[in-house]
Amino acid sequence: MGRSPCCEKAHTNKGAWSKEEDERLISYIRAHGEGGWRSLPKAAGLLRCGKSCRLRWINYLRPDLKRGNFTKEEDDVIIKLHSLLGNKWSLIAGRLAGRTDNEIKNYWNTHIKRKLLSRGMDPQTHRPINHPAAAKIDSTPPPPPKENNSSSADNTSTTTTTEEEENCGGGLDLDLDLCIGIPSHANKYRKKESFNLKSCYDFLR
Repeated sequence: MGRSPCCEKAHTNKGAWSKEEDERLISYIRAHGEGGWRSLPKAAGLLRCGKSCRLRWINYLRPDLKRGNFTKEEDDVIIKLHSLLGNKWSLIAGRLAGRTDNEIKNYWNTHIKRKLLSRGMDPQTHRPINHPAAAKIDSTPPPPPKENNSSSADNTSTTTTTEEEENCGGGLDLDLDLCIGIPSHANKYRKKESFNLKSCYDFLR
C-alpha cells in the first residue's frame, strides 16, 4: 500500500504563502525546531500541508539561505559534484551551505548546462563532445602476418617434387638389377641376354 497523505488536503490552503503564514511558521520552528512536519501545521495553526510547510521553510524561510547569484566557486563545486554524483541534487546541496536542491537543479538546467556546452563539453558525461565517451582498449593481440600464397605454393611444389624424386629414384638413376631379371631356366641364353642388357644400359645413359 502507498504511504498515507501527511495531512487532510481537503481543508488546506493552496497557492502563494501570505506574510502572516510565514511568520507563524517561523515562530513555531524557532520555538520547537525543525521536524515533525506531519503534525506541524495543526500545532502552528496553519491550514497547510506538512510537505508545503517543509518546502516553504527549507527553500525560502530558513535563516542560513543564501540569496543572490551563484559565485564562480559555487559553479565549480556544482560541476565537480555533478560529475561524481549525477543528478542527485540533495547530495550536492548538502555540500553547498545555504543552497537548496531545487535551487541548484534549476540553476544547473538554466545556466551551467549552457556553460558546459559552450566549452564543447557534454553536460551528462563531462567529456568533450567530439571525443568518444570511453576509449576502449583492445587487449586481443594482433593476428600473425599471413604467409605469401606464392611462397606457400612454391614450398608445396618443392616438397612434392622432392618426395617424387625420392620415390622414383631420382630420374634416370635406375637399379637395373631390380628392374630386369634373367630367368633361371634360360642359362643358354645368358650370354646373349647380358649383351642386350649392356646395350639397354648404354642406350639409357
